[in-house]
Amino acid sequence: MTRPLRAAAPETTRPIRFGVHGSSRLAERIVTAIGYGREEIEFVPYDVMEPFRPLRDGRMDLMIVKYGLLEPDIVSSRPVAFDGRAVLVSASHPLARRDTVSVEDVAAYDAFTCPGDFPPYVWDKVVPPTTPGGLPIRRVHPMTTLQAMAAILTRTDAVHLSFQSLDMVVPPEIRVVPVHDLPAAPVSLAWLRDRRPSPGVAAFIFDAERGMEL
Repeated sequence: MTRPLRAAAPETTRPIRFGVHGSSRLAERIVTAIGYGREEIEFVPYDVMEPFRPLRDGRMDLMIVKYGLLEPDIVSSRPVAFDGRAVLVSASHPLARRDTVSVEDVAAYDAFTCPGDFPPYVWDKVVPPTTPGGLPIRRVHPMTTLQAMAAILTRTDAVHLSFQSLDMVVPPEIRVVPVHDLPAAPVSLAWLRDRRPSPGVAAFIFDAERGMEL
């Protein structure tokens, strides 16, 4: 597929600071698809416990978000990608041996609670309180860091409903199994409402949105 030419923008003296959580794989795909070089982007990790702090503190220019945001001080782009749904389990878990699973099967195991300042209305889409078939998903384990989550997964039969983009960063003892009956999550770019994007950042947002139109 032919991608659009990059929007013209003045040269900048520093890379675009692009916020990511867990894995930069999805962000790297977006960057590559719209023709930007790796040297033009600085990936800035953010903590799921305080996802918007680096943006509000001025340590990143924009960040990846999934699903729609209702934060009054943050603006989101149109979807620029989609991330397939998956469940994270230990390598010894009964679901780990399957090629794909149903979210109805996932509901048989304990899941994770909404972490810290993460928006509960978004977490309800990441880890829904009930399945489409009406089964409750028991959100009982604390979500703090990826390392702590992996430790809980390896010592229990817990599951974490998440995204396929994590399949390159989880430790060997964790499996990422696609969930075939949950729709892929829309992925957008977000930035502060009262902080106008620089010309270079604005051009990147434009190119990312245009890329989804082709």
